[in-house]
Amino acid sequence: MAAGLKSSTLDLLKRFNRAFPQFYEQFVSSEIQLQNLKLAYHLYKTRQAVIELRQEGSKSALHFAYRNQSFLLSDIFGVLAAYGLTIHSLSLYGQIAPPMLVFVKLIVSRGGQALTEKTADNVARAVREALAGHFEVEEMLAVEFNLDAGLEDVETEFYVDPVFHLPALLIEADNQPGLFYKVMYAIWQEDLLVVNANLLVWRGRTRLILYLLGPNECAIPDYLGNQIAESVRQRLLGGG
Repeated sequence: MAAGLKSSTLDLLKRFNRAFPQFYEQFVSSEIQLQNLKLAYHLYKTRQAVIELRQEGSKSALHFAYRNQSFLLSDIFGVLAAYGLTIHSLSLYGQIAPPMLVFVKLIVSRGGQALTEKTADNVARAVREALAGHFEVEEMLAVEFNLDAGLEDVETEFYVDPVFHLPALLIEADNQPGLFYKVMYAIWQEDLLVVNANLLVWRGRTRLILYLLGPNECAIPDYLGNQIAESVRQRLLGGG
């Protein structure tokens, strides 16, 4: 736990952390825990999604916080694809108990560079409009991508993670434009809630491990998880 904090802040942080999976306090740094607490407070005060884009080195960092819902990631990644952004890393921490908040940090670039102030403002506005239902992500993407085209060489696997004690879905596919949006759209179609994510991009392949809750924010039994893995695979191949 973070050193040097007031006891009242530490107590608040401990209560806040109880809504996350068991691994959260053990594996997530104190700095990130405190940052997520601050984002949650900002969310509580404004009653609006927190969407912040700022330069981080030669790239840009997108911070997002809101109540977790199955369509959220589809909208966010759809906007990023529509603006032609490259995703370099993803960290996501979602609560598994009320208020079911989710905290996302994405490192992105455009043309290998950090976003200009104007582009960052436009992306943040588009994400907010998409969440409000005023920005039709699919319509904008359809101009740039063939959304019916499947991904190449897709592999999926369902398992229960022995460390995190959460249902997990591994998705691996060849890199191509719109990949993240198509993955998250497939997850939305299955009505799944992502509460943690790991990303690896290597030698032209993208590997995502998504830790999930099922429909109605419930656990996913093995038999259903295997069905979901195959259904997601078929959707990504263009068959669903």
